[in-house]
Amino acid sequence: MKVYVTVFLSVFLAELGDKTQLATLAFATDASVSRLGIFVAAAGALVLSTALAVLVGTQMSEWIAPRHLRLVAGAGFIAIGAWLLLTRGH
Repeated sequence: MKVYVTVFLSVFLAELGDKTQLATLAFATDASVSRLGIFVAAAGALVLSTALAVLVGTQMSEWIAPRHLRLVAGAGFIAIGAWLLLTRGH
């Protein structure tokens, strides 16, 4: 269960304030569009992109050790965070 809670929190926090959430927020400002429709479409897109990530991750784990994948993913997150910190305001 700990892994699932970690996945949930990681994805939830990563999605807060990202461009996907901001795009969904922008669509929700249109009074002529169903809020439920926006929710279903956005949720469906997130489910599909997550399914693709799981499928690709499963395939990659057959060729690359999971430990190495986690190291690469972690390094990527750190690199993106550092880049954002260093380039903001320039």
